[in-house]
Amino acid sequence: MSKVVTLGEIMLRLSPAGNYRFVQVDNFNVIWGGGEANVAVSCANYGHDAYFVSKLPKHEIGQAAVNALRRYGVHTEHIARGGDRVGIYYCETGASMRPSKVIYDRANSAIAEADPEDFDFDAIMEGADWFHWSGITPAISDKAAELTRLACEAAKRHGVTVSVDLNFRKKLWTKEKAQSIMRPLMKYVDVCIGNEEDAELCLGFKPDADVEGGETNAEGYKGIFKAMAKEFDFKYVISTLRESFSATHNGWKAMIYNGEEFYESKRYDINPIIDRVGGGDSFSGGIIHGLLTMPNQGDALEFAVAASALKHTVPGDFNLVSVDEVNSLAGGNANGRVQR
Repeated sequence: MSKVVTLGEIMLRLSPAGNYRFVQVDNFNVIWGGGEANVAVSCANYGHDAYFVSKLPKHEIGQAAVNALRRYGVHTEHIARGGDRVGIYYCETGASMRPSKVIYDRANSAIAEADPEDFDFDAIMEGADWFHWSGITPAISDKAAELTRLACEAAKRHGVTVSVDLNFRKKLWTKEKAQSIMRPLMKYVDVCIGNEEDAELCLGFKPDADVEGGETNAEGYKGIFKAMAKEFDFKYVISTLRESFSATHNGWKAMIYNGEEFYESKRYDINPIIDRVGGGDSFSGGIIHGLLTMPNQGDALEFAVAASALKHTVPGDFNLVSVDEVNSLAGGNANGRVQR
C-alpha cells in the first residue's frame, strides 16, 4: 500500500454523553480527533502506511493523544514533543432541529506554537505517495501556516501528490485572512476538496446554486469546478453536497471533476445521524484511498461517499470502518441487516 502523510492538530474532544447539553452534565466523554488526524486513521484502516505530523506536549495528555493514533495503526514518529498544551474542543451533539455545537479552547496549543526546526519535512516526505492537509491547520496560527507551506514545498520536491480539504472555520479566521493565506498555497495542490462555502470563503469562488435553500443540483457546480481547475491547475476538484434536513437527517452525495469529465455520485439518505463530526475528513480519507487504488475517478468517488456515509453512524471523530464494509455499501448493500 501507499505512504500517506497528514499534517495538523489532534485535539482532546470533550462531549456530553448522548444528546445531553453542556449545561446538564457533570462529566464529559474523552474523544480524540481533528481533521488530518481523522484522515490518517481512515487511511491506516484501509491498509496504507499513514503518518500523522504534529506537535504535542511531553506530558501524559500529549501521550494519550499519541496513543489514540497508535491504537489504529497510525505512525507517530514524526510527532514532535514539546509545548505547553493540547488543543481542546467541546462538542454537544444536536438532535432533530437543534444543531450540534462546538466550542474551541485551542489557543497557544503545541502545534500552534511549533517552529520549522521541529520537523525535517524532507525526511518526512521521503518515499511518500500522498500528502494531505486542511484549511484548519494554517488557520490555527501564522506559525502553523508557515509549517503548512514548508511541508507543501517538501512534498513537491519529492514528487508527492498533495491534497487539501479547504475546511473554512469562521471561529479561527476571517475570509479575508483565509484567502490571503490559502490562495498562494494552492499552487502546491493537486487535489482540491471542499464544499461550496469553503470554496467561496477560502478561494473566492461561488457556485451558481442556492445551497442555503437546500439546492444541491450538481449543474450549479460545473462552472466553479472548471474555473478553479483552470486558475490553480488542480488535477481534481471535488465537492461534497450535503442536504441538511435536520441535525439527525442529511442527504449526502459528491461530485468530482478531472479537467475533462464530471462525475456525480449516488445519493445517500442518512437518518438517523449518530455523529457527523469527522464526516468531511472521512470523505477525504476515502477519496485518497480511492484515487490511489481504483481505476477511475467514479469508483474513487463512490468509495469516498460511502465511507463518509458510514462515518455518520460511528460515534467519535475517527471513521472506524474497513475497505470491505465501504465496498459493500458502495455496491448497494445499505439494508443494515446483521452480518452473520
